[in-house]
Amino acid sequence: MINKNKLKIIKTFLHKNRIENYKIKEIKGDASFRKYFRISYKKNSYVLALAEKEKESNILNYVLINKFLRNKGINSPTVIDYNYKNGLALLEDFGDKTYLQLISKSKNKFNVYKSLIKYLIKLQRIKFKQNIFRFKKYNFKVLKKEIDLFFIWYLPHVLKIKSNSQILKLRRLLLSILRNNFIKNNYFVHRDFHISNLMAYESGSKNKIGVIDSQDALIGSKAYDVVSIIDDVRIKTDFLLKQKLFNFYLSLAKREKNFNTNQFKKEFSILSVQRAMKIIGIFSRLFKRDKKSRYLKLIPYTWTILNKRLEDPMFNEVRVIINKEIKPRLKNVNR
Repeated sequence: MINKNKLKIIKTFLHKNRIENYKIKEIKGDASFRKYFRISYKKNSYVLALAEKEKESNILNYVLINKFLRNKGINSPTVIDYNYKNGLALLEDFGDKTYLQLISKSKNKFNVYKSLIKYLIKLQRIKFKQNIFRFKKYNFKVLKKEIDLFFIWYLPHVLKIKSNSQILKLRRLLLSILRNNFIKNNYFVHRDFHISNLMAYESGSKNKIGVIDSQDALIGSKAYDVVSIIDDVRIKTDFLLKQKLFNFYLSLAKREKNFNTNQFKKEFSILSVQRAMKIIGIFSRLFKRDKKSRYLKLIPYTWTILNKRLEDPMFNEVRVIINKEIKPRLKNVNR
């Protein structure tokens, strides 16, 4: 629900854009503090983004990164107008057909995914000279902050595991792997490149891929967004398909200038574990802090992915501690 004061602000904002006598309907959003509404006016349709918290910087990031991407030839929603002081942005409407819907219904998921991976390669070709937005780097500090969500929110609040010498050792081992393995932070990273944020929409007579929710983008490793789409926790895919997608990406990326296959594989391995633990932490925070218990249902499959990615020999010590200290507790919650 929107309070009366916010509705008045929205009405004034839309009036400025000559949008009157419209219909407004909330769109099911993501796990963030933003809300989305579809504005229907005459034969036109728009999306209104509304940020409830940290609204100024969030909406400003949203707008500037969208403009940056469009300048680079990426199909990101056109920003029609925005008011960062009130946390509002009026955007082009890509419709409501996500690739999650398409892939869920598809009998040949691999073929659908191939088009998305090709588009990801296009994103990764972006150059950062003369930017309208100063991107931060996906450095050790950011990676550390993300993986700590697992220790701050999941272990104590979901599994009821208190910190002890083995848990502290586990954290030290993970941070040591992140710190001591060089990761190339030279490429555009959407940071949420999964099939719920990729839209299938029509533009003229063409079907296009639209990229939404880019406001958290950073400069980081090519591997991160590849992990995001292959290890998407919102849709269950078998590891044979995941490996086919990984190999398909490699077949394209090898043609790119200065691509190092061994370096990429190492980064993929590290970031796949980091990201899975981060997601478990985020879902736990949504449950404990934001009272959104539905995200707990996604944690068991995230563990399935994490267990597979921990098979890399560099995580041998990590795996031993997890098997001893954490896995016995999972039976009580992963039902």
